[in-house]
Amino acid sequence: MLRLSKPGYLRLTQGHCFEGHYGGSEANVAVSLAILGDDVEYVTRVPQNPIADAALMYLRQFGLGVNQIVRGGDRLGTYYFERGAAMRNSMVVYDRKGSSFYSLERGMIPWDNILQNAAYFHCSGITCSISRDAMDTTFDALRKAQELGVHITADINYRNNLWKFGLDPRDVLFRMLQYSELIFGDQNEWEVASGVQKIPFTAVDSNFKINREAYIEYFRKMHKLFPFCKKMVLALRNQLSSRHHILTGLLYDVMEDHLYTSRIYDIQPIVDPMGVGDAFVAAYIHAYADGLGDNQQNLDFALSASALKNTISGDQNLVSKEEIIDNMTNSGGRIQR
Repeated sequence: MLRLSKPGYLRLTQGHCFEGHYGGSEANVAVSLAILGDDVEYVTRVPQNPIADAALMYLRQFGLGVNQIVRGGDRLGTYYFERGAAMRNSMVVYDRKGSSFYSLERGMIPWDNILQNAAYFHCSGITCSISRDAMDTTFDALRKAQELGVHITADINYRNNLWKFGLDPRDVLFRMLQYSELIFGDQNEWEVASGVQKIPFTAVDSNFKINREAYIEYFRKMHKLFPFCKKMVLALRNQLSSRHHILTGLLYDVMEDHLYTSRIYDIQPIVDPMGVGDAFVAAYIHAYADGLGDNQQNLDFALSASALKNTISGDQNLVSKEEIIDNMTNSGGRIQR
C-alpha cells in the first residue's frame, strides 16, 4: 500500500503536497522480520506499473523476498493518514476499492508452491476484510498451511471501515483465529473477534497495576473459544493525547495457564503511531520462532520493539535486535558513540 499524508500536522483538507510512505500491516511485519534477520517471503498482488515497481524496490532494500508477489490489476491500494495533534486524533481514509488486492481472485496465488518449505505463515484480519475473494484466498492459505504442518500466526487487525462486502466481521475473524497457534490483538480487536467484553486499560503513567486475576479469567474464556491457540498476546494502549501514549502488553500461555506481564512504557512525544502493533507482532514472532528466550523475555522483547516504533516516522519499525534489547534494560536518550 501507499500511505499519503500532508506535511507536518496539516489536515487532509489543507496544503497542496502529499508525503508518501510504502506500508500496510502485513508488509510492516514482514519488513521487521527481515531486519531482524529472518528469511521472509511477502505474498500479495500489485499492478504492473512504476508505482508498484517502486514499492517492490522499497521492500527489497530490507532483504525481503518478493518473488511470490502476483502482478495484475489496475492500481496499488492507498490510504490517507492525518497526523493528530494535542486532543485531535489521527485519522485514516482508505482508498482500496478497485486496487490490485481488491480485485484479487481466488486461485491466483499458488499456495501449494509458496507454503511447501515455509516454517511460519502469518496473516491478519485486514486481508479478510477487503473483498470476499481476498477472504477466501486467505482461508485457502490457512487450510494449506495447516495441511502442511506450517506454524500459523494471526493478527486480528480489525478495521471497521474496510468491511464492506456483507459478512459479519466477528464471524470471519472468529473462523480465521481457529487456525492460529499464536493470536495477537489489542483490547478492542479481541472483543470484536470473541464477543467477550474487554477489560478497560486506564493507565495514565507507568505505575499502573494490572489486574492479573481478571485477565487470567479473561484468557481462560479466550482459550475455550480458540482451543488450537497456544499463546495469546494482548497489546494495551491508552492514548492520553495524540503525542502521549501509555503502552504495555500481556502474554497468556495456554499450556501453563499463566499470565505474563511486562513493564509499562510512558511514551511522550509520539513521533508516529502507525505500525506500532505490527512491530509488536513481528518482534514476538521472531523471538518465539528463533527461541531467543522464555515467555517473559519474548514478551519484553516484543513490547520493547513496539515502544521504539512510536519514535520512528513511517510504517515500518527500522530498529535492530541490539537496539530492542538495549531498550529493554535502559531508559534511552543517550548518544551512541
